[in-house]
Amino acid sequence: MLSADDARLLAEVGFLAAGAGDSARAETIFNALRRLRPDRAYPVVGLAVAWMNASRAPDAVRLLESVVMADPAERILLDAWRGFALQLAGRRAESTRLLETLAEGGTEGARLARALLGLAPADG
Repeated sequence: MLSADDARLLAEVGFLAAGAGDSARAETIFNALRRLRPDRAYPVVGLAVAWMNASRAPDAVRLLESVVMADPAERILLDAWRGFALQLAGRRAESTRLLETLAEGGTEGARLARALLGLAPADG
């Protein structure tokens, strides 16, 4: 079994690979993490970021739409990233509508949605 620290380290390596444009390595890492942590959003986000960095925003949108998450906070986080991917895919109006629906609340996804919309952080 993979410990939380090991999973975090692998995710960091995956995000570094994605940021460096090495989408093949990032995909390998994040697909493995998706199998090991199917209930968490971060492996899907990592894969989507790798694809966005590789000019594959439409693929990232489809991925983020297709994933099922039981935890509502994880779903909101995926949807906030989908809002960003929609922007990169040139679908700004759709992105804005989605992000506006997510911007309320104190979840990580809501905070990301507010930031992407250029809104002030929520109180508290």
